[in-house]
Amino acid sequence: MIISILNQKGGVGKTTLAVNLARAMKLDGKETIIVDSDPQGSAQKWHERSGGELIDMTCLCMNTLDKDVQRYRKTHSRIIIDGVPRVSQLTVAAIKAADIILIPVHPSPYDVWSTDDILGTVKDRIEITDGRVKAFFVVSKRIVGTSVGREVYDELRKKELSVLNGGTCQRVDYINCINKGLTVLDGDYYGTEACKEIQSLAKEIETHIAEEK
Repeated sequence: MIISILNQKGGVGKTTLAVNLARAMKLDGKETIIVDSDPQGSAQKWHERSGGELIDMTCLCMNTLDKDVQRYRKTHSRIIIDGVPRVSQLTVAAIKAADIILIPVHPSPYDVWSTDDILGTVKDRIEITDGRVKAFFVVSKRIVGTSVGREVYDELRKKELSVLNGGTCQRVDYINCINKGLTVLDGDYYGTEACKEIQSLAKEIETHIAEEK
């Protein structure tokens, strides 16, 4: 199962989601690998800081990504592609490779509006595959206790794409664990609110995967 995490806008939490979801899936017994397709290499830098101990990782930054990534289906049941922060040939390749596409979005009107470019390409792919490819918005970095996060769900649904119930909030644990080469499912971060968010989101994604089998 290939899961591409994509948005043409930077800073929406793609790498945070990729790393933490991959760790959650691995701890759930799934052979999981992260594919860093961004030449900036944020996921790769985190992987180096972790000592390479927590999650398998590879880097594929070529436009043949959709073909190159297929080899990992033989060894890993969950392949998570960390996408580039723009619409490019690499983005198209990540969309073509995916069984599931996650589009993280900040809970703000600007960020909702900015999804239009990538959303068109994603919808085209869904149509071409007769709905085999599934795509979901993920609300990312919601501010705890505000109504903005709740309102953005309604705005996203107007774009005719499903919105996952789970998401992430702005929490310092996501930042602090990266600096230590950890995820929110490791060490003292295990059991925190951030940890619970990721576990809930991973479980929801697995539910959608099970529905496809």
